[in-house]
Amino acid sequence: MHFDVFNGDADGIIALLQLRLAEPRQSQLVTGVKRDIDLLKQVPLDATSVTVLDVSMEKNHQALAQLLANNIDVFYVDHHRSGDIPQSPHLSATIDTDANTCTSLLINQHLNGQFAHWAVAAAYGDNMIASAEQLAQQLSLSELEKSQLKNLGIYINYNGYGRTVDDLHFSPTDLFNTLLAYPDPLALIAEQGSVYFQLEQAYLADMQQAEQAKVLVDNDQCKMVELPDEKWARRVSGVFGNELANRSPSKAHAVFTINEDGSYTVSLRAPLINKQGAGDICAQFPTGGGRAGAAGINQLPTEMIESFIESVSQYY
Repeated sequence: MHFDVFNGDADGIIALLQLRLAEPRQSQLVTGVKRDIDLLKQVPLDATSVTVLDVSMEKNHQALAQLLANNIDVFYVDHHRSGDIPQSPHLSATIDTDANTCTSLLINQHLNGQFAHWAVAAAYGDNMIASAEQLAQQLSLSELEKSQLKNLGIYINYNGYGRTVDDLHFSPTDLFNTLLAYPDPLALIAEQGSVYFQLEQAYLADMQQAEQAKVLVDNDQCKMVELPDEKWARRVSGVFGNELANRSPSKAHAVFTINEDGSYTVSLRAPLINKQGAGDICAQFPTGGGRAGAAGINQLPTEMIESFIESVSQYY
């Protein structure tokens, strides 16, 4: 059995979507909420082959090593911190940590632009605005089409955030299978009542509540806000951070969402004019990691909040 392992956000879903539209195959899907990245250990050692998309190699190093030791072929494409990439004839890896690329753009290159409209949506969803605009221009998309694909990417990304899959409107597996029926995302958007419109309605309702977020810090270097321990808050934690970053591109932004145990889930966005350091900052704290432009911490203890704020303020 082949296994497709992918992040449950827009970039992970759309990366696999492009690949399976171009190369259909029977597979077992392994995914979860956006922050569930310890996925590779779910693949059994009797798998025939594995595709891994938009999942940190560094966070899955041991499981990857076990698969390779069992002579299982692994095709790995990602844009997060990789750590040491194993040397194995069974591993085909494309890892690019450039702050202006994402896994879906790497897959778009791999497929020579075969489903490039989907790649545009993914880049917008991962807040790679400049890269999305550049590809959209190459494709001669209209302003309306760009706006529609941007919204679609944001909505799919929004659907990936939650403590568990129960927080989400659609499980990433179900959403992937639904989208697989649309080789062109513009056809999905043109279909009344499609999942695009269902997610749009939910997104707008949740974001309206997020605008009332408690402001923890707002200075020249950064702005940080706090959201409550509510399903809607967990769903918007990432996309609200992107929205704040787009409003004030010279600042870093962090969204703190209260966890059940009193700790915080943190989404950090580097300033859009200086997309570096977010992953390194978050990696200094337990359960933290990510990439240069965007990163997070799954469980930041209350007593470490001041240290985190100081780290962000000093870095930027």
